[in-house]
Amino acid sequence: MAYFAELDSNNVVLRVLVADQADIDANGGDQSESAATHFQGIVGLSANGVKYVQTSMDDSFRKNYASPGFTYDASRDAFIPNKKHASWVLNETTCRYEAPVERPEGNHVWNESTQSWDPTN
Repeated sequence: MAYFAELDSNNVVLRVLVADQADIDANGGDQSESAATHFQGIVGLSANGVKYVQTSMDDSFRKNYASPGFTYDASRDAFIPNKKHASWVLNETTCRYEAPVERPEGNHVWNESTQSWDPTN
């Protein structure tokens, strides 16, 4: 199976669709522009700036498996999740947001007002 993220005109993921891997391989292969164009032709949706970018369920390319609400960043060639808290920073290697303070062992929840991890019961 191959997976394609449907993006709006702002590169926000609307949904993820499944394609036949053999069909993708026959039309340029994984991550190819020709496979994405072929897939768009199958789906038949190209209005309003909608486009398709392949995503990898095992994160082997484009950093993260796309999910609705994620943003595709073409310069990083990565799907980036939403930022959970204002203080969190983007890890350029993983393209995921991380707390500015390392999470301690055990069950903790992030407290944005104190910018620290609070233990949970």
